Amino acid sequence: MPNKIVFFIAGAICLLGGLVALFNPLAASFTAEQIAGWLFIFAGAIQAFASFQERWSVRAWLTGLLGALGILVGVSLVARPLEGIIALTWLVAIFFVVSGAAKVMLSWPLRGTQFFWILLGSGALSAILGILILAGLPASAGIVLGTMLAIDLISSGVALIGLGLAKRPGT
Repeated sequence: MPNKIVFFIAGAICLLGGLVALFNPLAASFTAEQIAGWLFIFAGAIQAFASFQERWSVRAWLTGLLGALGILVGVSLVARPLEGIIALTWLVAIFFVVSGAAKVMLSWPLRGTQFFWILLGSGALSAILGILILAGLPASAGIVLGTMLAIDLISSGVALIGLGLAKRPGT
């Protein structure tokens, strides 16, 4: 019973956060970019620290190098948020195009099955979204990340509320 309440409350918080982000996608984009920057800094620092805990080896050097790179990326995102939003939006758009193309290619062996059109449609939609984002850059950068965050929070919120309201079998 308490788990249902936790799911419901978490869902309500996600849904509320998603609606706030949807109505102010620029602020949500800046927030997401800053969170990403600080995560890069913390993860990079932990990775760099871990490299000093090992004896000298190629692995220790590579771990330290990756940690330093993470810190550098994080500091650049935190110090230059507008450029960070544009860079992250480029990455998201490129990811959409590449993942869309991959899904389209993966759909071909499934011709004749019920999954072909689903995978083909999903791939085409991802590729088109990526192309639209790229076509609108840099002007679209201010709202793309925030809007995607809003959609994900709303979707997650609805799912969590559903879990909180769901009646488990046998109860």
